[in-house]
Amino acid sequence: MGAGALKERVSFAVRSQQDDGYGNTVSGFAEQFQDAAEYTHLRGGETVIAARLENKHPQVIRVRASTATRQVTPDWRITDVRTAIQYAVRDVTASTDRKWIDFLCERGVVA
Repeated sequence: MGAGALKERVSFAVRSQQDDGYGNTVSGFAEQFQDAAEYTHLRGGETVIAARLENKHPQVIRVRASTATRQVTPDWRITDVRTAIQYAVRDVTASTDRKWIDFLCERGVVA
């Protein structure tokens, strides 16, 4: 796959806890970086069809491997920069040639 296939732009955010100024801890996500990405929509299997019926759209988001993208774990959240759609990261898989990282994600679920 060439770099020309990376037509989407996504942001990666990690869960963070901040003080709200009144002594309370507020949990949220803090954006760490943005990167170019490619989406692969999953089709077929029983679990994929069942997830779609529950409005949980599973797909794979592929990015170039880098120091930043190697730090992403299933605790993170990916957001499409153009559409603001948020994805919960379910699994992280590096390619065997170490050039790409695939994130198995679900749309429509709480991260």
